Amino acid sequence: MERRAFGNTDMKVSVLGFGAAEIGFEETDRETVAQLLQNALDAGLNVIDTAECYKASEELIGHTISHRRDDYYLFTKCGHAAGLDFADWDPKLLEQSIDRSLKRLKTDYVDLLQLHSCPEEILRQGDVIEVLQRAQEKGKTRYIGFSGDHTHGLYAIGCGVFDAMQTSVSIADQEAIDLTIPAALKRGMGIIAKRPIANAVWKHEGKPDDSYQHGYWDRIQALDYDFLQSDLEAAVGTALRFTLSIPGVHTAIVGTTKPDRWVNNARLLDGGPLSKEQFEAIQDRWKEVSGGKWFGLS
Repeated sequence: MERRAFGNTDMKVSVLGFGAAEIGFEETDRETVAQLLQNALDAGLNVIDTAECYKASEELIGHTISHRRDDYYLFTKCGHAAGLDFADWDPKLLEQSIDRSLKRLKTDYVDLLQLHSCPEEILRQGDVIEVLQRAQEKGKTRYIGFSGDHTHGLYAIGCGVFDAMQTSVSIADQEAIDLTIPAALKRGMGIIAKRPIANAVWKHEGKPDDSYQHGYWDRIQALDYDFLQSDLEAAVGTALRFTLSIPGVHTAIVGTTKPDRWVNNARLLDGGPLSKEQFEAIQDRWKEVSGGKWFGLS
């Protein structure tokens, strides 16, 4: 699997990473997760991204692959209380959340610790950033990052303190292509694409029950891309190749609960980047339909 230099860090990340939200929220059993992650690592994936609020996700990762810690870069996030007795973004919460994550993940450090969808007004106060910087000084994380979108992300980039940015970018979420990614690249930041296939919401016959997917569902209905009428696998491949064709995207994190999915995902990239004509056609359709009024969806 292709690997790309991750900004100014010393990491070379696989273009496909594992997004661990689904295994937590869908309460995937430990045996399935072990098989899934072992298969992913064996297929060449070396990025695993999780968060403090993805239910048992961190614990599942720690229980199943902590013995292979040298085989992957481990990213997590902090900011939401997720069971701790503090308000979101309280500096004391962040400190306890970081230590809880390390314990759950069965590791002494993570490679990237990210502020999780932190609002700009909180960032401006500065104390949440200082907590991450102290964690870095103590060796609890090698690098620090920001996970978020729209003007919150733009402010975080302008702070000049973060090594990486995780942002929503896909066929249904293109604001970051012009707003934040170029600014992050100028800072030498690593770029992580989250929700890179827009949750493949077009696979549903009707609006999904999960409200988290409603924003993308509504957009995909309006965009009505021709290629989404093709075979589902081919459409997912085109969507994923679009995201990885965006200049500056280093890795795209995709979630699944299916152990054999990773080999299939890797095959979807065999065609390489989209042609200039395909890429621009998707961008042009987005600009036409969105009218500049669609912001990044966290």
